[in-house]
Amino acid sequence: MKRSISGIQPSGILHLGNYFGAMKQFIENQNNYEGFYFIADYHSLTSLTDPKSLRENSYNIVLDYLALGLDPEKSTIFLQSDVPEHVELMWLLSNITPVGLLERGHSYKDKVAKGFTPNTGLLTYPVLMASDILLYDADVVPVGKDQKQHLEMARDIAIKFNQQYEVELFKLPEPQILESLAVIPGTDGQKMSKSYGNTINMFASKKELKKQVMSIVTDSTPLEEPKNPDNNIVKLYELFATKEQVEEMKSKFLAGNYGYGHAKNELLNAILEYFKEAREKREELANNMEYVEEVLAKGAAKARAIAREKLTAAKIAVGLAGNAYRK
Repeated sequence: MKRSISGIQPSGILHLGNYFGAMKQFIENQNNYEGFYFIADYHSLTSLTDPKSLRENSYNIVLDYLALGLDPEKSTIFLQSDVPEHVELMWLLSNITPVGLLERGHSYKDKVAKGFTPNTGLLTYPVLMASDILLYDADVVPVGKDQKQHLEMARDIAIKFNQQYEVELFKLPEPQILESLAVIPGTDGQKMSKSYGNTINMFASKKELKKQVMSIVTDSTPLEEPKNPDNNIVKLYELFATKEQVEEMKSKFLAGNYGYGHAKNELLNAILEYFKEAREKREELANNMEYVEEVLAKGAAKARAIAREKLTAAKIAVGLAGNAYRK
């Protein structure tokens, strides 16, 4: 069975954009791929400096993973920081990675252009991402469009390592992108993102979820007037409703006497219905953290066994002595 690997940074509460842009793919891949899905807590250190938030966010993502349907019997779920081989391989890869390659990274250049003072971790982020992927001989990597370049860098780094040390050690992974769901609109019409403050969080309380849905930006067309059916409410509703239900909503907008508030309530109900079982399961999991810890411990043990073997081979390839040779 082919392998799939991906991670999500614990930089905040997960939202619909994370689910439809990435996590839904993870869950759907379970019967077709051997999945390795981790919480990228090392990566988050490039911007997240509050230890309490990092810990809470990390466990929240694990709860979200399990509640939404990631099965620990089919997928390996772990914290990146529980597998130190990620950072150790990163150092080996760093020594064959050109600085120019990293400086051309879109994410890095965007941060610099916006006046952000970059740290070394932000510059070398793609090297750690390459390590995350190459340790597990991943065949596919579910990524958003904004991460595709980082995956291409991982391939470049793998090729450079294999050529320099005359080995066929690292497999070249392929991106897996659902083009139709690559960009989920936020409440303001931009891409849904924690950094824009425009998110809708599927596990928020009903009161908070309603507040988020009702904050979707619309125009000031009067209630009785026809409205453009190609609006953000409809675009989000399409994620949850049938084709017939979507067409019905569009028809209501065109007919008039149908307000944005009516449509937002329909969207809210659709979200609550879609995530009903997951919301209930998450509450149960939050009251059974021993089980969650067990899932993470087993996941880390499985991931480390695979990562350690690949790291040992990489150490031998570069000529490092010690335990690599005594294995």
